[in-house]
Amino acid sequence: MTETENDGIQFRQLDGKRSSQMVGKTVYADAARVPDPGLAATIEHQKDWRKSYLGPVRALVEVGARSAADAVRIAKDGLDSAHRSVMFRRGDTEVPVNEAFGTFPDGSFDTTTLKGSGNRERELMVPLGDRNLTGDGLLRQLDRWVADGVIEESCRQAVAAVVSEPDWLDLSGTRFVLMGAGSEMGPLESLTRWGAEVIAVDLPRPDLWARILKAAEQGSGTVHVPVRGSHDGSLDSIARVAGADLLSETPEIRNWAAAFGGPMVVGNYVYADGSTFLRLATALDALTTSLQQEVSHVSIAYLATPTDVFAVPQTVVAASHARPRSPVAALARGATRSKLFHRNYDSTISSDTGTTWGISDCLVAQQGPNYSLAKMLQRWRAIEAKERGQFISANVAPATKTRSVTKNKILAAAFRGASAFGVEVFEPATSRALMSALLVHDLRNPIAPSQPGVELAHPFELFAQGAAHGGLWRVAYEPRTVLPLAVGIGMFRRN
Repeated sequence: MTETENDGIQFRQLDGKRSSQMVGKTVYADAARVPDPGLAATIEHQKDWRKSYLGPVRALVEVGARSAADAVRIAKDGLDSAHRSVMFRRGDTEVPVNEAFGTFPDGSFDTTTLKGSGNRERELMVPLGDRNLTGDGLLRQLDRWVADGVIEESCRQAVAAVVSEPDWLDLSGTRFVLMGAGSEMGPLESLTRWGAEVIAVDLPRPDLWARILKAAEQGSGTVHVPVRGSHDGSLDSIARVAGADLLSETPEIRNWAAAFGGPMVVGNYVYADGSTFLRLATALDALTTSLQQEVSHVSIAYLATPTDVFAVPQTVVAASHARPRSPVAALARGATRSKLFHRNYDSTISSDTGTTWGISDCLVAQQGPNYSLAKMLQRWRAIEAKERGQFISANVAPATKTRSVTKNKILAAAFRGASAFGVEVFEPATSRALMSALLVHDLRNPIAPSQPGVELAHPFELFAQGAAHGGLWRVAYEPRTVLPLAVGIGMFRRN
């Protein structure tokens, strides 16, 4: 895909073109180059990256799984390559994205601040269907999810800790910068109900800001809004002048957020289709890095996608192997030469730290290499930040029925048919509340993996612990080998 010549975040010209596919190959190859030159060469020689990226991405995760040092090196080199490969352009000036903040140091936004009129919620509540689960009812549901293989036991323990420590939900005095504040998966509603101070960033779209402002008004916290132009103080009027574009106003957003000072937690909940997501992910990584250089105590929060490649513990592998397999599946596997019903976790990887990993490969080809790299950049930053001794919350979220997913007919059908293979797809409200609780746990629990002083045997433990993958890690078969069947089942299901 070739990008047009516009101001703002653009891919670097390679061979005379601005191509997301060429950038993707370059970044992954640069990430692999030191620990595995052969893999780097393989990536560089791929002719159609969109069709061939699945194998190399898995191979790179396997390289990192074998060596903790290599996992860190891959993360650092991949991030450096991404920052070289994405540019910021304004007028006749074009610089690498991480240099944009020094090149364009001026400019910001006016601020409108809303204080919520609601009472702070003092008990964790997770909506599920037509119920609002709290206390013992929520704990019982967590137990059911663990028994069904939908979340990991460490996830259950983290959420249960929040249930037992309601004072953790008092976020008054805690500052969050929410990039993509209106995201379906973002924690805005929960944070405002728990009294947090939120610096909200999202596109200048009145319909989007109407939802953000409503959450701010109904909450018990404080929400700061970037505005340009005057308004009469009503929510409708503010929504018409609120917002900022992360692609074209990256330096100004950084300046505006930096003016609030630290400590702050920068949460990245932005999503877009196609190559735009990759540009946004790189821009936000550079923006956050710049904030850390100027503002004291800037922490980072992400949500990892379950449709990715992860190194998972032996307990997950054993649970997958214990799942029943039907004789019909065995016949179909033989007839299709393992293109269908291929056994999950055929082999394991031993790390130099003494950990034995299985590789959960849940990449979905329909989501494409730009999505894969955008999410990988977030994981790389989490690894790099943890290595530097910074706070980082990076929890694996369950497959969720967001608009961005269900508008794709194939993915929507796969979600409807996923339960046939032990995968539970969550409603957005349930995912938001669950992942917000995990964020609170990461912030409040001094022995959480996210905490700077907590040592991990391997960087990949950051994602393995606390995962709410929806069951994808524990299915009996490699997910891509049953995806066509899930789609077929889902075509006949309405809900």
